[in-house]
Amino acid sequence: MTEKLIDSHKYLLWKNRLESNGLIINQIEEVFTRRNQQGEVLFSLLMTDALTPEGDKIPPICFMKGEVVSVLVCFIDTESREKYLLLVKQRRICDGSLSFEHPAGMLDSESDAAAVAAREVQEETGIAIQQSQLHRLLDRVCYPSTGTSDEAMYFFYCELELSATEIARYHNQAQGVVSDHERITTHVVPFVEGHQLITNSNGLLLNYMYLKEKGDWDLLAKL
Repeated sequence: MTEKLIDSHKYLLWKNRLESNGLIINQIEEVFTRRNQQGEVLFSLLMTDALTPEGDKIPPICFMKGEVVSVLVCFIDTESREKYLLLVKQRRICDGSLSFEHPAGMLDSESDAAAVAAREVQEETGIAIQQSQLHRLLDRVCYPSTGTSDEAMYFFYCELELSATEIARYHNQAQGVVSDHERITTHVVPFVEGHQLITNSNGLLLNYMYLKEKGDWDLLAKL
């Protein structure tokens, strides 16, 4: 069954947040909506007629995407203690180039960010992790593009101690959900080198937050 936009989890979450912050919504026009194979809303382009509590018109365009998880997976060599990033490589619409990113994904009709994070790591890297292995960074969501989108991000990290041989096995593996048109390749690289490959601002922020959380000042100084 095709989910109506106004009944979707993402729409209600976004609209309730607007109203809880005092916006008066006069009208919301659905310009375009994409749904998954189950008929659930993935994202929408909306035109919004709304007033702020100060009485001003708010810029009308919103790319409604909802909540998103991003997960830093750090391999730690059991012998050398060197840290490696497990990134995913795929082409993105921003410029068409191959992008190096942390595993990530949207919360479609769900509200359990940790559960979605664990599932996305498995789908995009082939690694099955437990929610107990995930550690959340920040106690609130962050908005990467406040002027044009409601996208709200949860940041997690996971550390896995493996031998050098085991770490190498996760490099250059084909992953992704074919039905979602995902052509993903895993990319294992030393932490600093991986940081230099990432052009996604959320990915860079996640690296800094993780190293600060772990107190790894030596590695942080090299970024």
